[in-house]
Amino acid sequence: MPESRAAINSQEKLVTDIKAVISDAEEILSATAGQASEKFAALRAAAQARLADAKVRLSEAEAVLVAKTRAAAKATDEYVHESPWTSIGIAAGLGLLVGIALSRR
Repeated sequence: MPESRAAINSQEKLVTDIKAVISDAEEILSATAGQASEKFAALRAAAQARLADAKVRLSEAEAVLVAKTRAAAKATDEYVHESPWTSIGIAAGLGLLVGIALSRR
């Protein structure tokens, strides 16, 4: 079932937020590289492993999001080409509804 634009926007925001978190985590790991404690080194190594895993999962999620967006665009394009008058009617109806809604404000 095709996802709504709001869901796709939400996924895009999630990907952007995760990229920011990964970037921040990388900065923290770089800033703490000089710490000498064994326990700290082990924690740092574990964090780096989790960060690498998160990057892989983020890349996969981003690829899925791009594929879904392209599929939705292709389906829309095909529908518009197959039934242009229906598409024009739908667009006109939506324009009318938006116009009515905005004129009441």
